[in-house]
Amino acid sequence: MALRLFNTLTKKEEEFQPLKPDKVGMYTCGPTVYWFSHIGNMRAYLCSDLLRRAFEYNNFEVELVINITDVGHLTSDSDQGEDKMIVAMQREGKTAYEIADFYTQAFLRDLNRLNIKPAHHYPKATEHIAEQIKMIKDIERNGFTYQTSDGIYFDTSKLPQYGILSGQKSEDKQAGARVEMKEKKNSTDFALWKFSPSGSPSTGSGHKPLQQRLMEWESPWGKGFPGWHIECSAMSIKYLGMPFDVHMGGIDHIPVHHENELAQAIGCCGAYHARFWIHNDFLTVDGGKMSKSLGNLFTIDDLVGKGFDPMSYRYFLLGAQYRAKLNFTWEALTAAQNALRRLQKIVRDWDAPAIGCADYEQRFLDAINNDINTPQALAILWEVVEDTTQPTSARAKSLLKFDSVLGLGLEDFVGKKLEIPEEVLELMRKRDEARARKDWEESDRLRDEIKQKGFVVEDTEDGAKIRE
Repeated sequence: MALRLFNTLTKKEEEFQPLKPDKVGMYTCGPTVYWFSHIGNMRAYLCSDLLRRAFEYNNFEVELVINITDVGHLTSDSDQGEDKMIVAMQREGKTAYEIADFYTQAFLRDLNRLNIKPAHHYPKATEHIAEQIKMIKDIERNGFTYQTSDGIYFDTSKLPQYGILSGQKSEDKQAGARVEMKEKKNSTDFALWKFSPSGSPSTGSGHKPLQQRLMEWESPWGKGFPGWHIECSAMSIKYLGMPFDVHMGGIDHIPVHHENELAQAIGCCGAYHARFWIHNDFLTVDGGKMSKSLGNLFTIDDLVGKGFDPMSYRYFLLGAQYRAKLNFTWEALTAAQNALRRLQKIVRDWDAPAIGCADYEQRFLDAINNDINTPQALAILWEVVEDTTQPTSARAKSLLKFDSVLGLGLEDFVGKKLEIPEEVLELMRKRDEARARKDWEESDRLRDEIKQKGFVVEDTEDGAKIRE
């Protein structure tokens, strides 16, 4: 079964064939690095990682680009408000570059903790201003722009295809829009270049004076900074060519950001810059929307702080196909962690990988090639694990093949018995004695000492167990 994917652009599932033989160019919208990425954001990057791994499982060579937005993303997607980076400057009293570097490193750390394979390129918007200016000039030359007192705008009324990605015609979008028009000709028009406001931004009370004002650059239209959408169009085309194979992101990007990216590509080059547009659905929390005001905007650090392995979150996400909504609860995450630990424990006692289970491997490939059906793929994995008619060596071989897509890090567990140092075993014996005499303070102290040596103690109905 050939790899089939749902293409948002055509609104149907299609067989995937790359533009270049055996090579895939892939772009994923990256973070705006003004704050930590939350677990809903991380679902998008996990889905991108799964697609990249699925391509590689089908013997395609992948070149992946994930951008870093460090300028141009305003607090409103309708080109209103302050740049999110400037808001962070005022909040933290640091330069925009310091903030961008800090949160970029935090983002990359979270990717690593979720075993998301590194992209080949992480281009920053601020390092590609020339490319963005050139693209805006091309769009201008082709007659798609107009100027207002605050910037250069794309005139969506001149593009009959506008709305093709969301399925909404431009006039329908206009009718339903509730945005402040100001000097915009159409409510769907968007900024390509914003002029810098006069003066310096307010530092706010309680903050030291900022050493770096708005990030701004000279341009043919005046000093300013690029709009949010132009960076992705310019950088994706620079690194992957025109057109390239796949553009990924969350469904929240469809009606504005990705629609505008498409418009820019057509306005500049007369064609779509990506053939397949792949989108993951939302992650909800306790059945509702995530938001700071509700206090349910969790990060990977929050999960770790509550005792969860980040890989348990990866396992949890595999339980739903990427185009399905997924509801996060602490109970569901606990169930995912228990399942992952059980899997790790089982495979430690297996023999070294050899041969494999051909029938299971074909079924797994079919599941992955069916629009990345990870729930089905995960079910097949557990069938292999529990099929005692097959030698553990054969199951181990197949399991590791499956994990090259699922990314659960099972190579660290398959056939690798847990070796507990004698000093840790001695601490466990002392802890058992402390618990027997109900010295809970000493028991907790010994548990913490064991944890410092890299092992975790779990108290179960069958007694205390130890794991890495």
